Amino acid sequence: MKIYFASDHGGFELKNELIAFVRTLGYDAEDCGAFENDPADDYPEIIACAARKLSEDSLAGRDSRAIITGASGQGEAMTANRFKGVRCAVYYGPAGREQKDMSGKQLDMISSTREHNNANALSLGGRFLSLDEAKQVVKKWLETGFPGEKRHARRIKKIDEV
Repeated sequence: MKIYFASDHGGFELKNELIAFVRTLGYDAEDCGAFENDPADDYPEIIACAARKLSEDSLAGRDSRAIITGASGQGEAMTANRFKGVRCAVYYGPAGREQKDMSGKQLDMISSTREHNNANALSLGGRFLSLDEAKQVVKKWLETGFPGEKRHARRIKKIDEV
């Protein structure tokens, strides 16, 4: 599976570390920028490069994902979500309280983004995560599948039709 990476200066070092890490896991990683740590850069065009490629893959039925990093990850996710077929979730760290689904099953946020929303992009807030935390999250997110439950598939289809 191809993983597209992008970041501005706020997530530059984290992005570079994560690219190397996912390659050790056997994934094909493509760096979409930034290619230098420039404090004056602007994330929208950098993130758009990865999101555009992910969108094209999604619409063509190719299995790929994107991991984007920034200081907060918020603006980066907002940019990525402008592209058709991209479903980008933001992650800062574990939730401050326990999460349960309707049946009472305990959930974690990172698995839920895949199992419930089939997120194909993940935006990491670099100011909130250590490198080790980011690696653990990325590994779990990449390994978590989308089971395709009817109610979740129906909702995702509606999102994609908006």
